Amino acid sequence: MTNTPYGDLDYTLIDQTQIAERIVEIIKEIEADYEGADNLVLVCLLKGSFVFTADLSRAIKMHHEIDFMVASSYGRGTVSRGSVEIIHDLHSDIFGRHVLIVEDIIDSGYTLAHVRQMLLTRHPASLRICTLLNKPERREVDVPVDYIGFDIPDEFVVGYGLDYDEKYRNLPFVGVLKESIFTENLV
Repeated sequence: MTNTPYGDLDYTLIDQTQIAERIVEIIKEIEADYEGADNLVLVCLLKGSFVFTADLSRAIKMHHEIDFMVASSYGRGTVSRGSVEIIHDLHSDIFGRHVLIVEDIIDSGYTLAHVRQMLLTRHPASLRICTLLNKPERREVDVPVDYIGFDIPDEFVVGYGLDYDEKYRNLPFVGVLKESIFTENLV
């Protein structure tokens, strides 16, 4: 944990180097698990996982496709509402295909559990989950996760695709947002 030049952040939780090194490790696991598969589809859960998905996709040394979904249990808030809304569904038919859901962060688990159940009804050959960040102490719904970048504490994090009010997605690291940001926006 280091200080950051961004005034809205308390500190950097995970820096660029740590992210890059962990992606290399995750890719080795993914490529071993999908060895010989020629029909892999990465399902990027937008918006937060677009940076992580792009980095995974560029590093995977096997043919694969990418498709996108938008699902939300947060709305514009910072705490999951528990109900999940599918805003944009896949364009690809995943029947008989190997599917890897790519998520930015798993918090309560509601969104991912809903998406997982929905995709399983489409009869993929396999369905696995990869997340950059995992908050195990916040989990309310059990979700099987195959690849985890980092377990993190119960802090509100931004950067590397994650946002607060559509800001901070462009940061090349994961940082913890100051609590004062939340109270300023309530006024």
